[in-house]
Amino acid sequence: MGLNWTERLGIPSKIAWGYLGVLIFMMGDGLEIGWLSAWLHEQGMSVQQTSLLYTAYGVTVAIASWFSGVLVEILGTKKAMLAGLLVYLIGTSAFISFGISSLDLVWMIPTYAIRGFGYPLFAYSFLVWIAYRAEKHQLGTAVGWFWFVFTGGLNVLGAYYSVVAIKVFGNVGTLWTSVFWVLLGALFALVINRDKLERHSNQSSTDKLKELGKGITIMKEEPKVLLGGIVRTINTTAQFAFPVFLPIYLSDYGIPTSTWLSIWGAIFTSNIIFNLIFGVVGDKFGWRNTVMWFGGVGCGITTLGLYYFPAWFAGNVWLVGTIGIIWGALLAAYVPLSALVPSLVKSQKGAAMSVLNLGAGLPTFIGPAIVSLLIGPIGNGGVMWVLAILYFVSALLTKFITLPEDFKEDDPEIAEAN
Repeated sequence: MGLNWTERLGIPSKIAWGYLGVLIFMMGDGLEIGWLSAWLHEQGMSVQQTSLLYTAYGVTVAIASWFSGVLVEILGTKKAMLAGLLVYLIGTSAFISFGISSLDLVWMIPTYAIRGFGYPLFAYSFLVWIAYRAEKHQLGTAVGWFWFVFTGGLNVLGAYYSVVAIKVFGNVGTLWTSVFWVLLGALFALVINRDKLERHSNQSSTDKLKELGKGITIMKEEPKVLLGGIVRTINTTAQFAFPVFLPIYLSDYGIPTSTWLSIWGAIFTSNIIFNLIFGVVGDKFGWRNTVMWFGGVGCGITTLGLYYFPAWFAGNVWLVGTIGIIWGALLAAYVPLSALVPSLVKSQKGAAMSVLNLGAGLPTFIGPAIVSLLIGPIGNGGVMWVLAILYFVSALLTKFITLPEDFKEDDPEIAEAN
């Protein structure tokens, strides 16, 4: 089947089927994000226990995110993605069979943690594949489409699918259907997608592993890159904290989990659209300005709105949904970080990107950890204020992520704006 039309969209035709595969895989992976915590709470588990479960999961996600690029260089793209599929299947099967069946954290934590290695190895390895296959003038667009299918599968399709699937299969049955979806996604990405990535490198595996160290040393050599990594971490910390406690909080105001799932899906439908919009806004308004004002300040204010609106307006679904959709849109205002941070260095841009990748992985455990540690002492409102303050702090930190003077030599107008 000819796929050259995809080139006009900015998607490399050689690996176009892989994008569809990532979309479907991430839908399977993310189908329980919006409801698992609330369901476990109904089964008698505390918010602290479920947040501990999510924290363990987030640790392995962060580790896998950090190592995925190196494993591609050592194993090759398809083998790295296949490894992600296999650990996902092992972790998911064990989590449902032994963890869910017993509701015992002794089983649930390690099995869910194993599952966490899966999607970063699968999806982020494909991101490396894109970097090799996309034309330079289309690389930004190709990567943008990756985040579109990644987020669309994880947070949009997964949520909407669960609304229907839970009614048909029940909660445990819905978890089992994830196996079908990730296998279908892998079929498109690894089988129907026939492209093979031939690597030409004289480095030994040991040398390649040493490359990982640059992702640490660059944070000392270029402190602004470290700031960028911190801001990227704050960017999605609330995204992974909210599902742990927000559905339970909203239920106190008459908003059931099924409605919350629809709101969550709408939030990230807005987010994926504004990922493209804020890319353009960033070029016009300035990368730093976009992250500071729309991202940091905007997300801080709307995070507080998600806490106060249910109480102020008696759980009005439309108003709560609207403030959520605005939060999701403003969450996309951090997109220009992917242009800003690599531009801070002339060389070692890959190391700078690895810091951002780590920043993308860390929130999966930092978000739930914040809930686990603070929900007891300071309650729902205290946690929401902590998340809001983090956004305001990210705005302040972004002010100091200034481009080097010699960047102006390449494009004075861009440098002035950023």
